[in-house]
Amino acid sequence: MIDCHAHLWDPAEGFGWIRPDSPHHRAFGEGDLERSGTGVEELSGAVLVEASRGDTGETRALRDVRLRRPDLVAGYVANLHVHAEEGPDRLRCLLKEWGDSRPNGMRLGGTSLPDTPEAARALVPVLAEEGQVLELNLHQGALAAAAELADRSPGLTVVVDHLGNPPNLRTGDAGEWYRGVERAATAPNVLVKISGLLTQQQGVAPEHVARLVRHVVDALGPDRCLVGSDWPICLTRGSRADSLALSLGGLDALTPDERERVLHTNAVRAYRLSC
Repeated sequence: MIDCHAHLWDPAEGFGWIRPDSPHHRAFGEGDLERSGTGVEELSGAVLVEASRGDTGETRALRDVRLRRPDLVAGYVANLHVHAEEGPDRLRCLLKEWGDSRPNGMRLGGTSLPDTPEAARALVPVLAEEGQVLELNLHQGALAAAAELADRSPGLTVVVDHLGNPPNLRTGDAGEWYRGVERAATAPNVLVKISGLLTQQQGVAPEHVARLVRHVVDALGPDRCLVGSDWPICLTRGSRADSLALSLGGLDALTPDERERVLHTNAVRAYRLSC
């Protein structure tokens, strides 16, 4: 299994969103990541995802970990926002300069797609040209936005984080989310990451969470889904193993081959991993 969503950070280096009174307000390094894999069956590696440090130094830090620990880190997703002011030409040159050690994807995030910086959105065509994944983390309309971006750039692979951020089933109306799933299903270059559920669906029975997962897998197919733990964000609700177990709860109807695709093969293909 490739865990397609894990983070590393040290608040001393930035990450202003982590409050000093938060349990997340401590350094999480590669040693912590390695130890967190205890009890996770068949874990073969992780894709590190940027954590909004706020500068280009995080891209270089993730690259350094990837080069130093290929046994632990299969790939990394950098922050697209922090490269926005450098412009498309500079990003294109940077990707070529880093060659095989360049990011496996770059992430765009915000409340909704129109709320993301225009200069960051202007870099999306570069990702399409360079065979880079666009990772999308939007609080509203993520699935529909992914399909819109994918339709504009048929050569672009768009990975939507955290199942498209559905509302908590105890407190919210998931109607828009269900409509978004159907829209995403029409765009063959959109993939959905089954992640973040332990935190987002706090208090929801596992069987109800599993229904959300099954709906996505049924709508998009097992070739367009990935899994991730969202470690260490998940630690306020459970371990990395707990988070992945919840993500896997909706895969029970898959054949062994289909399950292998969701857990490993799709990540290798989408992120162009070497493992």
